[in-house]
Amino acid sequence: MAIEVTAAARAWLVSKGGVATVRLSPRHGCCGGGVDIAVAEARTPNDPKIYKQLTQDGLTLFIEPSLADQGLVIDASSLLGFTSLFVEGASPHSHGE
Repeated sequence: MAIEVTAAARAWLVSKGGVATVRLSPRHGCCGGGVDIAVAEARTPNDPKIYKQLTQDGLTLFIEPSLADQGLVIDASSLLGFTSLFVEGASPHSHGE
């Protein structure tokens, strides 16, 4: 399986339309350099054609090709009624200074 979705994440995604995008998001340090962190969002990507699309457990997942088959896990965390998704199992990708 290319990616695992926990029961909590699946239930939340179903309530939001059943679509998730997993992509790399740049994070910059205060002194230069940066990394790309894997993030999950409950939405269809702007350009779905550049993503690997999977249908799994009633969800439609769009996965950035560099993250496909990496053994990632999408999970959900809730605090004070707000839920957010996060991705486990991905190492940050450095993109230089």
